[in-house]
Amino acid sequence: MTTIPDIKPRDVQVAAIEGTDTTVLRSRTWDRLKFEVEYSLQRGTTANSYLIQADKTALIDPPGESFTEIFLTQLQQCLNVQQLDYVILGHVNPNRMVTLKALLELAPQITFVCSKAGAVALQNALREYQCNVWVPKGEETLDLGQNHQLQFIPIPTPRWPDGQCTYDPQSRILFTDKLFGAHVCGDELFDENWKRLDEDRRYYYDCLHAAQARQVEVALNKLATFSAKMYAPGHGPIVRYSLSRFLHDYRQWGQQQTEQDLTIALIYASAYGNTATLAQAIARGITKTGAAVESINCEFAEPGEIEAAIQRCDGFLIGSPTLGGHTPTQVQTALGIVLSNAAKTKLAGVFGSYGWSGEAVDEIESKLLDAGYRLGFESIRVKFKPDDETIQYCKEVGIDFAQALKKSKKFRAPKQAVSSAQIDRTAQAVGRIVGSLCVVAAQRGNVRSGMLASWVTQASFNPPGITVAIAKDRAVESLTHTEDSFVLNILKEGMNVRRHFLQSFAPGDDRFAGLETETAENGCPIIKDALAYLECTVQSRMDCGDHWLIYAIVNNGKVLQSTGMTAVHHRKSGNHY
Repeated sequence: MTTIPDIKPRDVQVAAIEGTDTTVLRSRTWDRLKFEVEYSLQRGTTANSYLIQADKTALIDPPGESFTEIFLTQLQQCLNVQQLDYVILGHVNPNRMVTLKALLELAPQITFVCSKAGAVALQNALREYQCNVWVPKGEETLDLGQNHQLQFIPIPTPRWPDGQCTYDPQSRILFTDKLFGAHVCGDELFDENWKRLDEDRRYYYDCLHAAQARQVEVALNKLATFSAKMYAPGHGPIVRYSLSRFLHDYRQWGQQQTEQDLTIALIYASAYGNTATLAQAIARGITKTGAAVESINCEFAEPGEIEAAIQRCDGFLIGSPTLGGHTPTQVQTALGIVLSNAAKTKLAGVFGSYGWSGEAVDEIESKLLDAGYRLGFESIRVKFKPDDETIQYCKEVGIDFAQALKKSKKFRAPKQAVSSAQIDRTAQAVGRIVGSLCVVAAQRGNVRSGMLASWVTQASFNPPGITVAIAKDRAVESLTHTEDSFVLNILKEGMNVRRHFLQSFAPGDDRFAGLETETAENGCPIIKDALAYLECTVQSRMDCGDHWLIYAIVNNGKVLQSTGMTAVHHRKSGNHY
């Protein structure tokens, strides 16, 4: 289990961006904030706000309620809040309402600047206030004076249909909100050590944007027309030194998604963000298998968009909240389009959250079954906010759903430059590589998982280190990021433990049920019937095709049985385990 020593209290780091009239206020926590699926890495985060002070003042993206009090204290040291003119919102998050209300109490003259969709959400949330809201139209700009002629770029996505970026041509800072961020917490204002951020940046993209890659690509094309020298995201360091590299990475990651052979349509609506969180977790599991997800927020999508996605997908999922005991109208409309256009051979799935009842999930499931569709998993019903275990369960459901589709779909084999006989000979030769059989056991918080591994080897003497290859679609993979801990249980000859881990596990199953275990110092399971065990900490990861190569330092270990031989795995082919 990953531990963060000496947890610091939440604070706000204030720093002026040299050569501009812009100050960044970074609300920081080294603890966990559960407002996104990707919080599972537990590296903390920063909620970045930006203050532009010219003839008029504008505050961009104030933080959520976790930071309201300390943020306002720091903001008042930067300016007289009663003289604040504008609050610009990259998206309207319900979590921000406490902060926005506090700002209105101090400065009722504030004008909020947001997209049209954001304005609707904002006015509904602030009904008790007489607040000013301005929605920029077309190429309208906001003049703060001193050449700060702010420009606004709408970037709607399924997850944030009210998304909007802001560009300041005077400083050439592009305020990107949810784009180009990372959930890490530290003292670095800029990305001068950007290579160390590679893993966190990719994980952030995979969790937030992989399922909406098409819309993100459209957004990137819009942003490319602005001559920015910095990206100022809502989370993580300001992007200054790796601007072109980061943009290239986003395009490359998006291309990898849109070019997949297997596509799953993910259609949902979300009243309070809980169903969207489930959708994001399921999508994360699907993308781990190499399949593509096309997310559609049916509250904002046109019927033609839903119809086109359903016709080109290989399978589909529908998610819905329950409002007043009913399915929202937008989901009912989307369901009608699905029933009219989706072939009955396409695998389906249903999920949703609810407060007091869950009729929407039951209604959607019933109509799909009555129409002759086959469901790929038992429908998911979650009351209120999903917890750690539920999010992990949804990821595993996504993995299983995509794998089931892959098995049922006949993929055309790519043309090979060499003969089948040569391929077979090569596979046989690769299969002669022998590895010891081990069980990788990992735990983070209340979530634990394990897998049988044979691609394991010692990698260094000083410090003692090992490498283990883990397939990207394995459930335990999400628990083996840099700084995570695991136990490598080295098996002895015999089939007891091996047979246990060769069985198929359903999403959410305890991989260690029925085995005698104890807890290691790092919080992960030790299998008592193992030959030996090693307590390890992940130092780095390498992307190797369909696997991650994990390099880990051995912190502790013990031989549990003085007699017995290490189990090894002999394969006939290098094409499969």
